[in-house]
Amino acid sequence: MKLCRLTKKNKKQRNQFYKIFTEKQNRIQAKEFACIPFNKRIVCVPHCMRNTSVCIALEKDGYYLCAECNGCKINDISILIKKLAYQALYVLKGGKKIESIIKEQTPKAIVGIACFIEGYQAFKILEYESLAVQFIPLIKDGCVATDADLAEVKKVLKQCNV
Repeated sequence: MKLCRLTKKNKKQRNQFYKIFTEKQNRIQAKEFACIPFNKRIVCVPHCMRNTSVCIALEKDGYYLCAECNGCKINDISILIKKLAYQALYVLKGGKKIESIIKEQTPKAIVGIACFIEGYQAFKILEYESLAVQFIPLIKDGCVATDADLAEVKKVLKQCNV
């Protein structure tokens, strides 16, 4: 089986596939996303972006609630989405939690920040949902102390044609 051969070359090709796929999905869904009012959007960020040495986020059922402790970029994202009147921010422990959040919150759009493989998986999970999705890749991944380009995050969050 081809899937069993996990060479570095295959990993690089797989990562390139995830990147191309997520960029294509962003382009396809960009106009629809921009037409969704901010208060019908949620933002999902990975817990690996937290600065765990100072983070005081509250853990709740598979995600964290940012306490805006000013210890990481999630704080800046949280403050911005409050100013824009977004529906909610979720600091996810894992991508599968998205399904239950959608059922509970019924957003019309989602902004997701993650590594390319998580972004790919989220697009697949959300494939049959009536949601506009925009994905922002991490600029440093690795499951611990990850990072996102805050300027890019702000740009995507502010997209609006309403």
